[in-house]
Amino acid sequence: MFKKHAFLIAILISFLSGCASAPVKDIQVNTHLYPKTNFMGYKTYSWLANASILNDPRGQWEPPGFDADAEIKHLMDRELRYRGMSESRTNPDLFAVFAAGVDMDALGLKVDKETQTEILSHMPQGGLLLALVDSQTGIIIWMGVATGEVQKDIDEGMVKARLEYAVKRMFKEMPK
Repeated sequence: MFKKHAFLIAILISFLSGCASAPVKDIQVNTHLYPKTNFMGYKTYSWLANASILNDPRGQWEPPGFDADAEIKHLMDRELRYRGMSESRTNPDLFAVFAAGVDMDALGLKVDKETQTEILSHMPQGGLLLALVDSQTGIIIWMGVATGEVQKDIDEGMVKARLEYAVKRMFKEMPK
């Protein structure tokens, strides 16, 4: 009986560790806070139009049927609600906005393993900008930026995990 449970536990642990192992080492996150911001005064937000800048002519970045914009909005909604804010269509305290950019033809420098020298190489890049704007003043009170290498031909689960990592890291830097 113990062997059966131990076997099932081992399978469960390997399954969970496999799900949590999205490659994220390449993702760089920076946040910026307007110096006079007091987040205690902000309770509601509304969405502004979002922007996507894609240079992905072969459709390699986004798996078929996956809506990255909807996923990013969902993640931001979750993080804002976690901080006690609620969405409001009338007189919101903040406007939430994001912009995503992908360039599948970007070039960058990589170290050649044989010669240990930098060489110009094909390195698809992506970026995500999240911003909160004070609705009364129009000042961007908080902004997060994540950049990283675009992983080619990955599945929906991996894209979701990488987006979740980036959004969580950005909001982790936001004062409560």
